[in-house]
Amino acid sequence: MSASDQPSLYTAREPIFPKKVSGRFRNLKWVILIVTLGVYYITPWIRWDRGPALPDQAVLVDMANRRFFFFWIEIWPHEFYFVAGLLIMAGLGLFLFTSALGRVWCGYTCPQTVWTDLFILVERWIEGDRNARIRLLRQDWDMRKARLRATKWAAWLAIAVATGGAWVFYFADAPTLLVDLFTGQAASVAYMTIAVLTATTFIFGGMMREQVCVYMCPWPRIQAAMMDEDTITVAYRDWRGEPRGKHRKAHKDAGDVESLGDCIDCNACVNVCPMGIDIRDGQQLECITCALCIDACDEMMAKIGKPRGLIDYIALTDEQNERQGNPKVPVWKHIFRLRTMMYTFLWAAIGVGLVVALFIRPDLSVTVAPVRNPVYVTMSDGTIRNTYDVRLRNKHGEDRYFALSVASEHPVALSNEGVDGAEVLVPADSTKLQRVYLMAAPGSQPANSEATDLYIWVEDIESGEKVAKETVFNGKGQ
Repeated sequence: MSASDQPSLYTAREPIFPKKVSGRFRNLKWVILIVTLGVYYITPWIRWDRGPALPDQAVLVDMANRRFFFFWIEIWPHEFYFVAGLLIMAGLGLFLFTSALGRVWCGYTCPQTVWTDLFILVERWIEGDRNARIRLLRQDWDMRKARLRATKWAAWLAIAVATGGAWVFYFADAPTLLVDLFTGQAASVAYMTIAVLTATTFIFGGMMREQVCVYMCPWPRIQAAMMDEDTITVAYRDWRGEPRGKHRKAHKDAGDVESLGDCIDCNACVNVCPMGIDIRDGQQLECITCALCIDACDEMMAKIGKPRGLIDYIALTDEQNERQGNPKVPVWKHIFRLRTMMYTFLWAAIGVGLVVALFIRPDLSVTVAPVRNPVYVTMSDGTIRNTYDVRLRNKHGEDRYFALSVASEHPVALSNEGVDGAEVLVPADSTKLQRVYLMAAPGSQPANSEATDLYIWVEDIESGEKVAKETVFNGKGQ
């Protein structure tokens, strides 16, 4: 068999054109879309007064100074455990919601879902609903088709540019950066970031859509380990819907309508699915549990006078109970079970720990590092001198003076390089590396001992807050 005669292992993508649908879940998705996009686009423009020495942007990732501002909270590089804790909480939260409600993250709040919803909405406004878009796809190119496609792509591009632009505003003062972007004075990395995010948003949200969820995202493969028979997810009640039939007048006249299930095989659930699947075929990797098929089926059931819920959020145990005629298990029993309570406990414990750590962290932070090259210096008068690098971190919004002193069982003198006296000025919300000298008189115990334990104290002159760091004074030894 020649290579040209071999069957292809891959099929071309069939474009999916979801039909417009209304209902409680579609309305919920609209609310989530508006809120999440509003937060993303508006947050960099919110101002927060921290004083004249600090940036007034409410949320700012200050890469130059290695700090993160979130309203009244400021995270320093040595406090990265806060970020790590939030990432762990996000992971546990994803496990929790998946265990309780299936892929609700994918169906409602995943950025790919949110932006795809927005792109589909724009496409529907410009090209029409499902049938109109299908006809447009199949017809030959003409001026009308070119105009509609150009308009749609231009709208998508505008959304994509706004998306990439909003992202870079989180890393610099938004109003200043906006002016610099339009005047060509912004850093090249800003333009490159916007270009990359614009391209990925346009391609992922406009062109690839469901392919990102099916082929690129690892979560559909992982989620199976998070779910069990009590997980609530979107499913079709085939024991109620089968066998399918149109319920035509001929069936009624022949008395066959009673033998048919509630599903009239209208394909409304298929036509509204953004993933292009048929939920009646059972659970599938492609399903993101967006529940639009529930809205479409409920609307059709209402039209033909049948009970809603043919497609619904149900658990595997619900199927077993309903098939046996037993009462349906309350939703809260599906949600509050051992696995979800363990996730909730871990999630809450980490959250409480982060909040406590946030409120008990000191405003004054000090590190002391002895300079080991050389270990000590012998002065002309025999005095033994040790050198230390003391890093003073002022977390206040104004300049502060810090007084340095030494505490030891034996006399040791302290002096600051380049500073008259014991007080060192540290600018607002910054770190200063101060070179400190400790000196022991000739013949004293610290000078003659190999190592003497002592403490370097730092006091905030204004607040009176004190911090002590233990270190060692190195002498000549015997």
